[in-house]
Amino acid sequence: MKKVFKRLHQMLGARRSPLLFAVSLGAALHLHPAGAMADEACTFTRQADPVREIISCGEGLVFERETTAQITVFDRAGDAPPRAIEIEGGAILIDVVPGAQPTQIRTPHAIAAVRGTTYVVQVSATGTSVFVIEGTVEVRKRDDDAQLVQLGAGQGVDVSADEPLDVTQWEPDRAARLLARFGR
Repeated sequence: MKKVFKRLHQMLGARRSPLLFAVSLGAALHLHPAGAMADEACTFTRQADPVREIISCGEGLVFERETTAQITVFDRAGDAPPRAIEIEGGAILIDVVPGAQPTQIRTPHAIAAVRGTTYVVQVSATGTSVFVIEGTVEVRKRDDDAQLVQLGAGQGVDVSADEPLDVTQWEPDRAARLLARFGR
């Protein structure tokens, strides 16, 4: 059981307070020592070069997280993909199968919603960047529903508190640097 709590604490981010950890415990993934959810909706695999964790949830969602990424995963009942993933720092790559139940990606600055696509979300203290590899992603500011944009393949947006959302075609070098963090 001690391994379960250590694993969950790592998933929730080591910098969180003990109180927040305890509160998050009930809402986040319920893990058993093998590293998968108790209802076996998600499986966890460690990868090297670069080091990252691949998390497969049912038939509809696979995401990769940098080992330093601070995330919380909010599950659904059964084997459906999680209803939300919160990321507070680092980066995750998300691959959603078309037709799968939607999963929101929440950051301190933005919310990304998707149905059938592959994209990357990177979070820093000052902002969130979203880059679409394939498909379409809808991004809005976390505190402003009126600021909403839609991204297509090759496009990205940088979200910060002070700037309006501006969709741009990312330069190949910028996209390549981000994707290299996931071995792509």
